[in-house]
Amino acid sequence: MSCDTHHDHTHKHGPDCGHTQIEHDGHVDFLHDGHLHHPHQSHIDEHQIEVTDKNPDDCNHHNCAGHDADHVHGPDCGHEAVPHGEHTDYLVDGHLHHPHGDHCDNHGPVKVIG
Repeated sequence: MSCDTHHDHTHKHGPDCGHTQIEHDGHVDFLHDGHLHHPHQSHIDEHQIEVTDKNPDDCNHHNCAGHDADHVHGPDCGHEAVPHGEHTDYLVDGHLHHPHGDHCDNHGPVKVIG
């Protein structure tokens, strides 16, 4: 299996590094500036949450109590960006929100550690 390596990454990810930890595919990844990082041997792999039945990429007009109805997801919105399939979602109360027109779609749960 080849690695999608994040080059020139000097930060050392670990349990107390300050980044949100996500359980992903049997291991722990770290959310870091819109990337999902996995320490691997002497480098950092770039991961993404795969599109699955658990984490779909469909339109489902999700109404969530995790933010106001007029909240707009994007850089500096207060929610961490998470790579999901070929797009970016936002972590809100343990699940993935995908901004879609005038609403959010629920793209499924993720397990946040800690």
